Amino acid sequence: MPVTARRNAPPVAEESIDTIGTRADGPAAAPPRLWARMGAGVLGGVLLYLAFPPLGMWYLAPAGLALMTLAVYGTRPRRAAWLGLLSAVASLLPALAWVRPIGYDAWLGLVALESLFFAAMAAGAAAVTRLRGWPLWVACLWVAQEWLRGNFPAGGFPWLRVAFSQGESAFTPFAALGGAPLVSFAVVLCGTLLAYAAVAAARAWAGRRRRPGGAWPRAWRPVAAALAGALAVPLAAFAVPRPSQTPERTVRVGIVQGNVPGRGMYFLGDEPAVVLRNHANVTHRMAQQVREGRLPKPDLVIWPENSTDIDPYRSAFARDTIHVAVRDIGVPVLVGAVAYTPDLRNRYTRSLVWDPVTGAGDYYDKQKLVLFGEYIPFREVLQRFISRLRLAGVSALPGTGDGDLVMGPVTIGAINCYEVAFDSVVRGTTRAGGTPLVVQTNNATYALTNLPHQQLAMSQLRAVEHNRAMVTAATTGISAYVDPDGRVRWRTDELVADMTVVTVPVLTEETIATRVGAWPEWILILVGMGALGTVMLRHWRTNRARREGAMTGGTQGEAHVARLGAGDR
Repeated sequence: MPVTARRNAPPVAEESIDTIGTRADGPAAAPPRLWARMGAGVLGGVLLYLAFPPLGMWYLAPAGLALMTLAVYGTRPRRAAWLGLLSAVASLLPALAWVRPIGYDAWLGLVALESLFFAAMAAGAAAVTRLRGWPLWVACLWVAQEWLRGNFPAGGFPWLRVAFSQGESAFTPFAALGGAPLVSFAVVLCGTLLAYAAVAAARAWAGRRRRPGGAWPRAWRPVAAALAGALAVPLAAFAVPRPSQTPERTVRVGIVQGNVPGRGMYFLGDEPAVVLRNHANVTHRMAQQVREGRLPKPDLVIWPENSTDIDPYRSAFARDTIHVAVRDIGVPVLVGAVAYTPDLRNRYTRSLVWDPVTGAGDYYDKQKLVLFGEYIPFREVLQRFISRLRLAGVSALPGTGDGDLVMGPVTIGAINCYEVAFDSVVRGTTRAGGTPLVVQTNNATYALTNLPHQQLAMSQLRAVEHNRAMVTAATTGISAYVDPDGRVRWRTDELVADMTVVTVPVLTEETIATRVGAWPEWILILVGMGALGTVMLRHWRTNRARREGAMTGGTQGEAHVARLGAGDR
């Protein structure tokens, strides 16, 4: 005789996230209302924005991440996705405000695109909170999200990774162990542990109200454990092993910031070669101060990206202007040049070593190009609708080699502007023998926005990650020298012509992060994907079991009740 299900059994309600795996901890707190979740998500996004330069309140990042996690905790993935989208917009809209000089459409479009990655991650985060140890799995998923948007689409946009808010913070030493991904993981883990403490505290308070006089203090132990863990994460950074910082020798590096005549998309001005003359003139001024004894003689000099707005391979005027300035200072100069292909259909963004005797020599071509800045897909079609795309000039081609360039007594590691955000480029150049690392950048379009400050924080993190001094030369600022501990030892203001000579250490010992490369990142991603897969597998098995149990009852109505009970998780 077949077993029949109870026809009047109520549908099985979706099990609250607050009760899953925690029944021994006592009754669950009431889930927050939608408006409270939205408020937590927006406030969390704002706090995360405040952690990034130029405000640089790095200590707010864990609190912001905790609120963003609480906003999606206990929700279905679909609701979590749009809550995550809301949090992302609250954070990215002000943090990416530097895009506005290109156009408000570009700014809003980029925010919208990047927010989609946060939405997908929020859906996954809501799912993995069904598991014990969920603060760890959520932190791993955050690393996966940063990897994904740092590679897709069209080469990715790794800006505003959580690690880049920690240029000089309690979490920064983790960079020497596992690079930027480990720093992001540590900050997010600290935030998710704070979120766990908040959930556990709400549960303990609910238990106290329902059972006065009971053993409710025991329910507060998870709160204390989570808070202790959140405190232990940054403290653990002090135990990260660091290589020796005793330099083999030092090298004197001249930094030139020549400034530009225009602003925004029209920073080159109307008169050609002004940018080149500006940098040549500042170099002559440096040479004069060296002769007068006001500056030490440098061993090499760094000009910024696009410091010559004319191709020196094709222009005798550009060659002569550069060579006279280099001969005056008397040491090799790294020139940021635009070099066209023979057919003039494409160009390279080039770091070119210019010798005072032999002229143009070895070079490094930028590998990671700025989408819609240095290359434009479907250019002929898009220019019909967006006329300002013509200001980008011909599309650039990416280089293929590392930036190790011999200059005077050292092999520098050339990194070009946008590339400082990419782990693989900086790591490859360091492994190739680059020391110190040199960042040539042109931020003229984004002067007086938050971009130059955000980029400087990346150099601070990279210095610790690879145990290398970082020298940044920018057309309009911020030019700077960052020591291997990530501290800014010298920097310029913006929109001024400036220069100096700094003495930097030459270090060759590699950090653990430099040696192991991307392995920590991949391990964290696989752990996060494994947790997400576990939830999906459990969900599939639960649904199958309920369907089979309902069909045993023999009626379509009971099967329908079972499907309703399973819910859309």
